[in-house]
Amino acid sequence: MKKVSLRVTGMLVTVLLLVVLLFSLGQALAATHTVSPGESLWEIGQWYGVDAGAIKSANNLSSNSIYSGQKIYIPEKSSGGSYTVLPGDSLYTIASRYGTSVKQLMADNGLKSTVIYPGQTIRVAGAPAANSAGSGVSRGGVNRNYSGNVSSSEFDTLARIITAEADNQSYETKVAVGAVVLNRVESGIFPGSINGVVYQVDEGGRYQFEPVLNGWINRPPSQSAINAAREALSGADPTNGALFFWESWVKSGYLNSRPVAGTIGAFTFTY
Repeated sequence: MKKVSLRVTGMLVTVLLLVVLLFSLGQALAATHTVSPGESLWEIGQWYGVDAGAIKSANNLSSNSIYSGQKIYIPEKSSGGSYTVLPGDSLYTIASRYGTSVKQLMADNGLKSTVIYPGQTIRVAGAPAANSAGSGVSRGGVNRNYSGNVSSSEFDTLARIITAEADNQSYETKVAVGAVVLNRVESGIFPGSINGVVYQVDEGGRYQFEPVLNGWINRPPSQSAINAAREALSGADPTNGALFFWESWVKSGYLNSRPVAGTIGAFTFTY
């Protein structure tokens, strides 16, 4: 009888261990997050190392709006090897997530253009980077991290200039506009603050950013622009260090004479 009892006890212990293991695995793969006041999908995604678009899709959210106390399901991280494109994704955002480049993604997938569509499977290498604000992530040739070093006023200015300049453009373009402002701050040839760069008027009385002249800078920032400002502040720069941008249809001898960094959305970016 003692042998049977010991055998039964051993089986129970094994079952309990399996239950604990499965529970722990489930916790590692997915979680439920209770939204705190002021949180955004972007911030929650950064905390868990999961793309905000993936969280939005997993919870069937029709917008980026969330509220305090809301229960948000956090989906499993992509494990590398392949990635399923979500609505709002671009090659740039996927490349940033996996620490690679748009050019490499295009080469790995035999793509002739940067156009992708939701549901498409993209080959990727490695695991997604947890691009938290404190990670000091380096992307697009830029290594900076302004986390905790930007006042609420300057953050608001950055988000508003992104809104005013590029709110009808792609998310990648918004990040690029924010990056140009930050590149100017660090350049040594423009004012050394976000507010100084955005509100700069040169010696000839010319405003550096038209929305400051026409008042569009005073519009409240969009959520997408806020997210783009945070990403630019964390180090993302699809322009690779550009200092200027303008709508590509504009013909300017001065701007067109500068080395071109690239074209993103409706804008041309130069050094």
